[in-house]
Amino acid sequence: MKETSYPMRINKYLALKGFATRRAADLLIEEGKVMINGKKALLGDKVHEGDAIAVRQNKRSYRYFAYNKPMGVITHSPQLGEKDIKSATSLRGIFPIGRLDKRSHGLIILTDDGRVTERLLNPDYVHEKEYRVTVRDPLPKDFKKRMERGVNIEGYMTRQCKVEIAGPKRFHITLIEGKKHQIRRMCAALGVEIDDLERVRIMNIKLGMLRSGDHRPIVKGELVEFKKQLGLLD
Repeated sequence: MKETSYPMRINKYLALKGFATRRAADLLIEEGKVMINGKKALLGDKVHEGDAIAVRQNKRSYRYFAYNKPMGVITHSPQLGEKDIKSATSLRGIFPIGRLDKRSHGLIILTDDGRVTERLLNPDYVHEKEYRVTVRDPLPKDFKKRMERGVNIEGYMTRQCKVEIAGPKRFHITLIEGKKHQIRRMCAALGVEIDDLERVRIMNIKLGMLRSGDHRPIVKGELVEFKKQLGLLD
């Protein structure tokens, strides 16, 4: 994570420390549950290094699921005739973290814990996501080297990544960032067309043998490690 810069708004501080999302932090502040150096915080207050921050929260039990998104299912904002994750599962009151495009399939984290959004998607944090990719034609000989050192996609140079060649037309790639359609755009920049794209891991959460369209709870040691890597506080 980038070095914390003070002073910062109290809602950002609470989000970075894993207490709540910025929006939820604002609610805590409005309810008088946040104290800065013994005084009730106000919306827009700033925190300085060394300030004593106290938060009174009601204990809540959150839910976390691994979901194998089928190809054709939309992650967010479906258009007319499209099916999204919320309508494709029996779970209620949860939301997907991040996106996986309509043509892709594989692992999505579902939860009702808004703190995960900030910790998993904020570019200041580094978390691995692994994908299995099949392409139309045999991979170029220098494909691995060029992908790993970073690819210029429309003016943005991607961060270094890990690539394992699994066959003439197959490879695994592990990213620590998540630009829109990043793998497809990286491959297109190298003249490679993707035939199938599947996400198989997010941090320590693995897709494993989970069938397409099914979900399973993330619990016990797997959940402890997941939250530990995110730096979330209970």
